[in-house]
Amino acid sequence: MKERTCVIVGGGYAGIHALKTVRDTCKGLPIRFILIDREPHHLRKVLLFKPAATKTDISIPLKSLFPDGVEFVQGTVTSINGKAKTLLFQNKNGQEQALPYDMLILAVGSVIRQPEPEQGGIALTGIESAEAIRDKWLANMRQAVHEKQPSERERLLTIAIAGAGISGMETAAELAFAMREEAKNLGIHPDEVKVYLINAQNRLFTEGSAKMGRKLERALTDGGVIILHGQKALHERDGMLTLASGRTLAVGLCVWSLGLLPNPALRSMGLPLTTYGQVVVDESYRVAGMPGVYSIGDCAHIVDPASGQADTMTCREASGQAIRLGKIVLADLDGTPAPTHKSFMDIYCVGLGPERAMVWTRKWGLDIILTGKLGWKLRQLTWNIASMIK
Repeated sequence: MKERTCVIVGGGYAGIHALKTVRDTCKGLPIRFILIDREPHHLRKVLLFKPAATKTDISIPLKSLFPDGVEFVQGTVTSINGKAKTLLFQNKNGQEQALPYDMLILAVGSVIRQPEPEQGGIALTGIESAEAIRDKWLANMRQAVHEKQPSERERLLTIAIAGAGISGMETAAELAFAMREEAKNLGIHPDEVKVYLINAQNRLFTEGSAKMGRKLERALTDGGVIILHGQKALHERDGMLTLASGRTLAVGLCVWSLGLLPNPALRSMGLPLTTYGQVVVDESYRVAGMPGVYSIGDCAHIVDPASGQADTMTCREASGQAIRLGKIVLADLDGTPAPTHKSFMDIYCVGLGPERAMVWTRKWGLDIILTGKLGWKLRQLTWNIASMIK
């Protein structure tokens, strides 16, 4: 049997799981696997709040995830020719190269939404911004030790997180804990630290039950987070954060946590896209009009054919899609009917600082909420599973 080339574009959550499951499912078939990403490592993006709070490495070398049987190409895909089954990419030296494929899996993920430059603050978008956030609040706290003006001292010890989705909640909880611990080291009373969470909605956790939202609010408040509901941050200038209501907050730092957008690089690749910018796929993740091309994860618009429900942008959904993709690819190679997409069960895990978390799921019409050690273990497990850490 002729050897086929399977190229996986993207070393994020969807990409690494797609590579693993397709390899495992098609084991024994003559398939050459190539993983292409602009970075040589897998970034645990959902943990970006960790290096914002404390010095932490959240990257994993791709070669350590796949020590053998996979070729790695460091580069950025620029376009795809579906008829010729060839993609073009720029290598790490900026040179353009062509790469032919028999099967292509697009898993280029998403990017974190950024505010406009004039809105100020720092958006938590990557390792560099996370480290800049950590450097800023640490410098502010050290300056506060010697500050004689009460209002300026209060400002230096205050930060705001603009955006109260799961990422915003986890960031607020982690920073509140880290800042209060640093306050003790500096001889500052921890209660002087103020961490605001700016929520445009009227409650937390609109993805699920109001009961879970109330429990999350109590846990965050107990951890030192001040939540402002029904408020939208507009801009931070010269240490003053202005909200849409007209209210202002004196802050030493504003951190933007504004959610995700499909990777904008998709728009130049010659793919069929939705108006939102996601790849158009069928119920078996095949890209419309491009034989041998599949797409999963945040970059794909994936809909459950039974319910009409579209998947959201989470790593738990990406790993579930990847498991099904392995079976789909094998079925397509064999010429047999392929499985179709099914929505992942409703389950959400929220970290609330070191060794604290809450898990919500709905089963049999009932809200099930797990806290304590079990909640924390499940949160750790989901983070580790997402990055294939045993």
